[in-house]
Amino acid sequence: MRRPERAHDGPSVRRPIWLLDLDNTLHDAVDEIMPRIDRAMTRFVMDRVGLAEAPASALRTHYWQRYGATLLGMVRHHGVDPHHFLRDTHEFPDLNRLVRRDVRLMHLLRRLPGRKIIVTNAPAHYAGGVIAALGIAPLLDGVIAIEDMRFAGRLMPKPSRPMLRKLLARIRQPASACVLVEDTVVNLRAARHCGVRTVWVSGISYRSKPVWRRPRRGHAGIDVQLSSVVQLARTPLARLANGH
Repeated sequence: MRRPERAHDGPSVRRPIWLLDLDNTLHDAVDEIMPRIDRAMTRFVMDRVGLAEAPASALRTHYWQRYGATLLGMVRHHGVDPHHFLRDTHEFPDLNRLVRRDVRLMHLLRRLPGRKIIVTNAPAHYAGGVIAALGIAPLLDGVIAIEDMRFAGRLMPKPSRPMLRKLLARIRQPASACVLVEDTVVNLRAARHCGVRTVWVSGISYRSKPVWRRPRRGHAGIDVQLSSVVQLARTPLARLANGH
């Protein structure tokens, strides 16, 4: 686990461990960042597999849906070096310009009781750049990027249940003390199966008034649904952490 500089709080039995996703959870990557990553991955598939753009894009999507990350399909079926793939598909010299910094996120992280750990399927160099652009590094207790998600010698990113259990063992906390905050439902359901509490950020938008509500019927495995992460401190999970 990579650890940003941070002054730790004193011990507290009641305080949870917040496992925070990055893209489309802590910041809005929909308009510019994610389309660029998708295009870069499609180009990588085109070059490596020798496909035209449309079938390469379809194969990229298929691997993401089947394995949870395009990278895993490329490693398993095409012998791709994961570090090469991650480097080539996450090149953002202008990342600081693209990331939307919102002061409400910093206020949230200051107010939120307990430890905060980023858990992202993005590579470490990209995650570090986003965190720096958001200005939240001093408010975090650790960063777990996709390179850190190994189980039995293999990369196993979210929604891998063995990886989640290994993560819980690493941070030495029971599953019930942890809360995964995510925009991807399949990752939340895997965490809930492991006993981790879950918050679904279902509509990232800093331009609309955020609300929290209990999840709609049919969303099993989700404890709380938010339209924006900035509302997290007002949810029942955070209030319970304060002993209320």
